[in-house]
This record gives sequence, C-alpha cells and structure tokens, in this order.
Amino acid sequence: MMKNKEESNKQQHHTMFFNSDHLIVRRGQEFQVKINFSRPYKPATDKFAVEFVIGSSPQYSKGTYIPVFPNKERPSPWEGRITKTADNSVTMGVTPTADCIVGKYQMYVAVVTPFGIRRTRRDISRDLYILFNPWVSADAVFLDDEEEREECVMTEMGIIYHGAHDDIAERNWNYGQFNFGVLDACLYIMDRCDMPITNRGDPVRVTRKASAMVNSRDDEGVLVGNWSGDYTYGVPPTSWTGSTEILLTYASTKMPVCYAQCWVYAAVFNTFLRCLGIPSRVVTNFFSAHDNNGNLKTDIILSEDGRIDRSRTKDSIWNYHCWNECYMSRPDLPAGFGGWQVVDATPQETSDGMYRCGPASVQAIKHGQICFPFDAAFVFAEVNSDVVFFSRSKEGTMEPVKVNRTHVGRMVLTKTPGDVTRREITDQYKFAEGSTEERTVLEKAEEYGCQRDKSELPVADVDMILPTLEVNVGDDFELSLEFVNRSDQRRTMDIYISGSVVFYTGVNSSEFLFRNPTVTIGPNKSVTESVTVESKNYMKHLVEQANLNFIASGKVKETGQIVTAMKLITLHNPKLTVTVSDNGRVSEEMTVNVDFTNPFTHSLEDVIIRLEGAGLMPLTTKYFSLIPGGHSLHWSEVFTPQRAGSGRLIASLDCPALRQVSGQASVTIKA
Repeated sequence: MMKNKEESNKQQHHTMFFNSDHLIVRRGQEFQVKINFSRPYKPATDKFAVEFVIGSSPQYSKGTYIPVFPNKERPSPWEGRITKTADNSVTMGVTPTADCIVGKYQMYVAVVTPFGIRRTRRDISRDLYILFNPWVSADAVFLDDEEEREECVMTEMGIIYHGAHDDIAERNWNYGQFNFGVLDACLYIMDRCDMPITNRGDPVRVTRKASAMVNSRDDEGVLVGNWSGDYTYGVPPTSWTGSTEILLTYASTKMPVCYAQCWVYAAVFNTFLRCLGIPSRVVTNFFSAHDNNGNLKTDIILSEDGRIDRSRTKDSIWNYHCWNECYMSRPDLPAGFGGWQVVDATPQETSDGMYRCGPASVQAIKHGQICFPFDAAFVFAEVNSDVVFFSRSKEGTMEPVKVNRTHVGRMVLTKTPGDVTRREITDQYKFAEGSTEERTVLEKAEEYGCQRDKSELPVADVDMILPTLEVNVGDDFELSLEFVNRSDQRRTMDIYISGSVVFYTGVNSSEFLFRNPTVTIGPNKSVTESVTVESKNYMKHLVEQANLNFIASGKVKETGQIVTAMKLITLHNPKLTVTVSDNGRVSEEMTVNVDFTNPFTHSLEDVIIRLEGAGLMPLTTKYFSLIPGGHSLHWSEVFTPQRAGSGRLIASLDCPALRQVSGQASVTIKA
C-alpha cells in the first residue's frame, strides 16, 4: 500500500502527520499501490483490476463499488495507469474522482483466470481512507491560498478568543486532528447519524449533518451542553484543553460526553472538519444576540423612573459566541456565494427540526441575502441586532426611548494564519457601521422578513460614560461614572446603578450592587460619580468566566429623557506558569514544570490540572485535593516529543471555586 509516512503517497497528499497505520490519501489526486503477482505481467493478455469498496452494500451505480483498470480500454470512474513494472511487481497509479465519497474503503485485486475472476482475500491492512482535497481545484473544498490552507487544514494548535471586545482573552486549544483514532471517531460520527454513504462526498451535506451531531440534543451526538455552573457529573467546559479526549471517549463509549459550552462545540467541530480535509477556523463574535425570533432587536425594559426591569427583560446578548467557518463552493446558491460558510454546533435554535446551524454563506450575510440556505437569517441577527431600550408605564404600554445600533456584533475575530496573533474579520460579516451600504443591506434583509426598530429618537443632551477597567479576581476597585451635560441649562438626574454577576451568555446570576445617587450637572460641564466595588460583595456570587455587568440608567428631571450605559468587566484569573527544559530533540525525554500560587485567602479544593501538546505529549491529568490560601503547587512531568518543529504545551487548572485558569509554553524541537 506504500503507506509509510516517508513514502510518496502520504507526502504528496499532505497526510504524513496522521498517526495511523493505514494509507490515507485525498481525492482528485493520484496515489500509488504496488501489486506483486506470481509471474511477470503481460499487458497484451493479462487482465486485472484494483477494486475499491465502501459501505455495507456496494453498488457500481451508486459509486460505492469502483473497479479501476490499468488501461483505457475499459471505462472506469477513477483513472488507473501503470507507472512502473519490475519482475513480478506492478506499480499502479489510481486517481479517485474529485467528488468521490469520503471515508474508509476496502481494496481488492481481481484477476481474470481461465476459471473465472479470482479476488484477493479481505485484509484489513489494505483498507485506505480517502479525504477531501483542498489542494485540488476540482474539489468543492479547494482553497487557493497556501498560508490559509496550512492553517485551516494542517495546523493542530489553535487559539480561541473570549472575554470582552475591549479586553480580549485567549484560550489555547489542541485540535489534534492527526492523533491516533481521531479520523475513525470522525467517521463514526457520520455512521452514528445514519448519514447515507452516497452523501458523504458533498461538503455542504457533511457539514450540515455534523453541525447537528456535535451536540447531543435530539440525536445522541458528541457533546452535552451545560450552562448551569454545576458540572458534578462530567468535565467542566473550562477544563478541556483539546478535542482528542472528547472524540475518542465518544467513539469508545458511544455516549455523549459531558460538558460543553460554545467554544468546546466549535473546537471539536473544527477538529472534525480539519481531519476530513475541509478547511475550517474557529471564529468569535463579541456581543452576539440570541433567541431574538428573527426580529433583529434585543429588548431591554426599563420602568418609568429609568430603572432596569429584570423580570421583563427576556432577550439576552452573549458577551461572546464561538462558531466555525468552513471553506467550500456552493453549487446550490447563485455564483459568488461560495467561500467561507458559517456552521455552528452550539444548540440554540432548531433548523429543519434539529438543533443545528449552517452552512450559511458569509458573503450572503454581509449582503443581506438572508433567504439563502441554511440559517443565514439567524447568523445575520447574531451580528446585526439593535438593542432597544423600552420604557414601560404602569399601565403596561411600552415606548422605545433609546436604540443602540452598534452594540451587537461589535467585533469578529479569528487566529492569524501561521502566527499566534489575532485577526479581525468583522468587515467580512458587515459593512462599516453607518455607511450607505450598511443601510442598503438592512433594507434588503427586511424585504426577506426581518423586522427592525425604525424609531428615530431624539438624542439626550446628557451623556453617561462608564470606564474600561482591567480587574483581577478578588480586587476591590473604583467605578467612576462620568456625566457630560451638552446643553446650556442645568440638568438633574436620578441614577440607578446596578452591578450583577453574569454568565458569558448574558444571563444574570445575581445582583451584588445597587446605588441610587442624584446628580446635578451645570451647563456644558461634566461631573464624576464614583462607586466603590468591594470584592467581598461579588466574590461569593461569582460564576465561572467571572464577568461583572454594570448597567446605569436614569431620567433627566428637566426633559424626561432616559439615559443608559452598559459596561461588561471581565475579571482576570491568576495564571499557570508552564516551563519546559531546553534543547529538545525528537524521541528524547524532556521535562515540563507547572507552577501555580493560590492568590486568595481561602483554600481551593478538588483541583484538576490538564496538560497536553500536539506532537509533544498526550493529555495528562493530575489531581490535587487541596491548595491552601497563599500556597503554591508544583508538578513536573516527563514527555517525549514525536515531531520536529515548533509547538506549544498548554495547561488548564480547574476546581469548583476557580475556573478558567490556563498557561502555555512554546517549545522548539530539533530533529
């Protein structure tokens, strides 16, 4: 099968990193097999064929049984030619079609003898995998950009962005698409949902099916979502460092794995796509609007005096949300809508009766063509909703008092190809805020049934500004609100300042601060009001991904205008320190040290540390029952790197009282 990593097949087909004993090739490109006969081959009289079979009931007409002949006399869907003969051996070149079924094939050699056709016996070592091929222009996933291809198909280590748009945090992830068993696990996912074999060559169908299968809602898929904060029966979403463990556990237990939130879904989906050869990347949208019934508005309801009415405010804006983009042509859409497509495996809304989303053309979203399949309208709302503040009178009538058109979809980020920096791609999803193109796009979206709030409201002549702060978990800090009066008269306001701990999904956990000062501002002057936030008030309410959300709202007495401001503060967690010994070489032992100091006065219990690195070390975990306040832990582990080049070791620390602590170290390995 010429399947060694050093041989031409795996080198030419970019599959040399797969940790597998089988031949793995990509469609639309020639690979070689070497056949030894009992005597030299005579082209004039000897007839033989190499047969490829996939699925449980192979048929020629369905493309699941493919005989390949060494000459052009007999037609065959896949091209065959003899590239070399020597003594009794024949080397044959086989080129699968660029739209053939992707999966695991069995291979046989059939020879015509005077007694009929004789076949080789079934032999597992002759099984081969055929994947999508982004290097060949005839393939639907062809990506004509070497740097982008290297990142979106071949790179195993990624960075997923989270936090807030003005205070971005990074999460390192080991996609591990070449690890042992991962390719089989990805094919098992397609088997598990009974996806017809004949559909498995179409990237649109494969990605749509997989977007439903990566979550466990309605189909016993890979991951169980949990946003409750209680992870007693599984691994907390913030603890995972890579996809390998998740996929291998699913394939071996055949049960959904606990637990995931949006970036875990996106990361595992990314592994699935890259493993099968579909170029893909994880994308983060900051301030992502959700569940807004396609009406392009997120409603925040205030009572008459300007205080937020939490019981009636139902829509939520996620601080960030992660999804995937995959690259493919879209023959089912008009020309120009191929390229990057959004797919999202986080179960939010059903699409055609199942929890899934996409593929939706990014180009269609940017141009407001939200009627195109699949789910473009939903993604359009995630990046384009307006935040509308309503004032609710005692009788229950609602009146819009303020519209913020720029809050949602504030920034869309992904990793820069070939680098560890971030790249902003907001302009691929929408035109500049306030531009004429943006207005045209929103009008176009309305033609397809999206409603938005048209109210043109007078702008209040008082501005309220909340500062951007960087705060560590456990710190006390000052929140200073600035009020600017742009009118020529004095202004008096009753202000309501509310601080609450929120989940990253924008859902309130508990309010820990409420102030109600009255502010008087002279004409064309500004006034600052300070509020002290003490850690003892918020620490006991903190949920993972410690986010504090401050909303200030109030009514100007003289004019009756309502003024509002919102600020999300992401508290910074302590870091893990990861250090690696120098002068690393392939197959020689190295040492990694993980250090952590508990910065709090209270103890941390049931601490789990995970450590892994693509091509460097498999996932290793360590349990510590207790780290007293102010004390440190030290853990040393020996590992043996498998591959030369530069890589990263990533570690995460997790315990019920402190989530989302991570660290990483860069390593260079010589051959």
